[in-house]
Amino acid sequence: MNWMTGHLAALLLGFCLDLLLGDPHWAPHPVRAIGTLIAALEQPLRRIFPKSQRGERSAGVALVILTAGISTGLTALLLWLCHRLHWALGFGVETLLCYQLLATRALRDESMKVFHALRSGTLEEARHAVSMIVGRDTQRLDAEGVAKAAVETVAENASDGVIAPLLFLAIGGAPLGMFYKACNTMDSMVGYKNDRYLSFGWAAARWDDVLNFIPARLSGVLMCLAAWLCGLDGKEAWRIFRRDRKNHKSPNSAHTEAACAGALGVQLAGSNYYFGKLVEKPTIGDPGRPIEDTDIRRSNHLMYATAVVSLILFCGIPLVVSLLKGGFFHG
Repeated sequence: MNWMTGHLAALLLGFCLDLLLGDPHWAPHPVRAIGTLIAALEQPLRRIFPKSQRGERSAGVALVILTAGISTGLTALLLWLCHRLHWALGFGVETLLCYQLLATRALRDESMKVFHALRSGTLEEARHAVSMIVGRDTQRLDAEGVAKAAVETVAENASDGVIAPLLFLAIGGAPLGMFYKACNTMDSMVGYKNDRYLSFGWAAARWDDVLNFIPARLSGVLMCLAAWLCGLDGKEAWRIFRRDRKNHKSPNSAHTEAACAGALGVQLAGSNYYFGKLVEKPTIGDPGRPIEDTDIRRSNHLMYATAVVSLILFCGIPLVVSLLKGGFFHG
């Protein structure tokens, strides 16, 4: 099979494995390896560059270059070596990498823990479950606030945890998927606006914004389409997406939240407490009704539908075209 057909087929199989198996926490995972690399590079880079704003920004740029370069280069080298031994080995390894770089099932599983805690557990258990997937303070949240936080997490992470990786994997196979995941992981680890990372994490945060600019907007549009396909309010999803998709300090975070809020007919976002301090944020969507625990399940249905639509567009259609051209049997 040629390279394009091979990596698209690996992506399709990897997506199916993700839905079937989720994220086995006991197994080695490339994202954890990236996190270890980032942690290992931070202190040496801080020592090498001057302790000034410019020096810290330069150290952050070096972190982005080294982390993305090492992650992408090692992935490409691994696949090259495997394909040199046998095409089936290369295909199997790329399938495994595609599977590990997607988080569709993991996002569903973690958010549904909140649903089950709200449905059959205590409020404290639900607060603890949602604290595992959000950054806000959860001890002040009532049941509606807990459900809202879980829905927001599913909606926002549908883009950078599912749709964006699918897009990068479809374009450039596992190496480009690993490149995206390395940059996204850097942003989640050092892209904070606090005293420690304001300058050092500047490059990681800005580069993540650049990489997610198109995927975030594409994810919002596809979520509106998926809302219609899975029986939710696609018309309202489109209206709220167009109106509220910029209601966030991040240029990319509100697109899928806006589509999800419209599809469900609820209001998301708004002010919350972080580290004991109230942070004012605009709302997304209209307060048509109170958010309930069932909305967590609905948001997961919407996220799955969006993922399948994206897979068809990014992978399924190109793969069929490639097979019809005979690409599976050549190369």
